[in-house]
Amino acid sequence: MSDLDQLYQQIILDHARERHGAGLLEAPAGVAHGESIQHNPVCGDYITLRVQLDGTVLKNVSWEGDGCSISMASASVLSEMATGMERDQFMDILDEFRELMRSRGSKVGDEDILGDGAAFAGVSKFPARVKCAMLSWVAAEAALLAANS
Repeated sequence: MSDLDQLYQQIILDHARERHGAGLLEAPAGVAHGESIQHNPVCGDYITLRVQLDGTVLKNVSWEGDGCSISMASASVLSEMATGMERDQFMDILDEFRELMRSRGSKVGDEDILGDGAAFAGVSKFPARVKCAMLSWVAAEAALLAANS
């Protein structure tokens, strides 16, 4: 295992333990928000993710769920990264993350764009685990759509 692979593995394990953004935050009255519940029936992972918006800024990204280290770490990375970000910027990062997950290991994650999300590059080599990594990202996308409704 390369030093970079070991570093990425450690980032995922750290986020799986620390779980940034864990615990759903209630949206105050009058605050635009959206929520999505996603479930992976293959492995049983599930997540409920809530986004609060201040205009076009993701004010709070919070979640609760249960699953493997990959899905919980991915939710933690997403929550830490997305909070305070402009909606359009987040959607660009979501597209980049999705492309990384579809690469089947042929793409290296761009840390300048994905931050700790780049650590999931190795996950893309294992199609059965890609959905674990994508679960919270799909939930965030759906929550943002719900917030705009």
